[in-house]
Amino acid sequence: MSQSSSSAGPKIGPKICILGGGFGGLYTALRLSQLPWDDHVGKPEITLVDQNDRFVFLPLLYELLSQELESWEIAPPFAELLANTEVRFIQGKASSLNLDDQQVQLEGGQTLAYDRIVLAVGGETRLDMVPGAADHAIPFRTLEDAYRVEERLRQLEQALAAGQKNRIRVAIAGGGYSGVELACKLAERLGDTGRVRIIEMTDQILRNSPEFNRESARTALEKQGVWLDLETRIEAVRAQESREDHPADSDLVMDLKYKEQLDSIPVDLLLWTVGTSVVPLVKDLPLPKNERQQILVDNTLQVTEYPNLFALGDLAYGVDADGHPVPPTAQAAFQQADYAGWNVWASLCQKPLLPFRYQNLGEMMSLGSDAATLTGLGITLNGPLAHVARRMIYLYRMPTLDHQLRVGFNWITKPLQDLLKDVA
Repeated sequence: MSQSSSSAGPKIGPKICILGGGFGGLYTALRLSQLPWDDHVGKPEITLVDQNDRFVFLPLLYELLSQELESWEIAPPFAELLANTEVRFIQGKASSLNLDDQQVQLEGGQTLAYDRIVLAVGGETRLDMVPGAADHAIPFRTLEDAYRVEERLRQLEQALAAGQKNRIRVAIAGGGYSGVELACKLAERLGDTGRVRIIEMTDQILRNSPEFNRESARTALEKQGVWLDLETRIEAVRAQESREDHPADSDLVMDLKYKEQLDSIPVDLLLWTVGTSVVPLVKDLPLPKNERQQILVDNTLQVTEYPNLFALGDLAYGVDADGHPVPPTAQAAFQQADYAGWNVWASLCQKPLLPFRYQNLGEMMSLGSDAATLTGLGITLNGPLAHVARRMIYLYRMPTLDHQLRVGFNWITKPLQDLLKDVA
């Protein structure tokens, strides 16, 4: 006797796997969890995989060094963010991807099958560009990087207080947004006890940024005493040698080249913000790529010739609906996630896919604890007003309403909390 349809269990839905929990991956998962799924498709199994247990709101990572923000504000656990969704989170790292069998192999042996997969594992800082950089420089794009920098600063500040150092010397490789924001935060933190320098290969900082932001940054850096070594290349980094009769006054030495002249500069902390490469997982995939090994995608964010694969963020390259190249920025990944979520859903529900349309909403940059610069949508701001606007915009972009409310409440009440601590 055949079983009636009314007694049959719910239809097993498609398996959707999302690799990477940054702006692209997490926000795609959240978008998918909000979309309606037809009964004939079934409720999907959405799995988000990331090697860390926390999402990191990268544009605010610098505020950890200046102690303006706490780690829970900018790096909430995935379990907390996904608590009210049916998205399953797995802390792990993908080691390989079988395109024929549609399976992801995780380190440790776990295998995940998929009907659709979203690649959003991002990139990694290249430390192989200069001899010694991999051993001695610290990148700045993860929470662990911020903790390493904070620990090193704590050690240096203790040495300074003990009279073992006269000044803390910090060098930052790269004069882009990351380099400038780091320089402003560290120069403000160290004050007269430190010397911060930016080393930039080209003839100006923020080369591809609006002139207003560039001038605002120059003014802020000059005010805070940050040195700019323009048209300068780091040739090598090595440990400083020390002898009993001549103890080293720093841990590292950089060899800098400026107009064919080579100079050796002592440094206590070297931060690396230049050069990005795709992760080994992406390099090993037999997918169409450009010369930078980024995966080629259509304007629907589907990998060229692989319609069940979607890719976004740093690891992908494509043009939007208007034919403009999509920049590898957090802003772009934030916007792509909305389209990626919709298009994954549409591809499973036989709905039309939407071509991605990138909107340049402007650029923002912190220039200290109460200063920033903002350019976009016909608006230019700098100083304290831009600082407040930047914070409010980023608060709105945080991943869930619950987290937005918790962080917003803390920002509003923090001045009162600090005042009560001072009184006590």
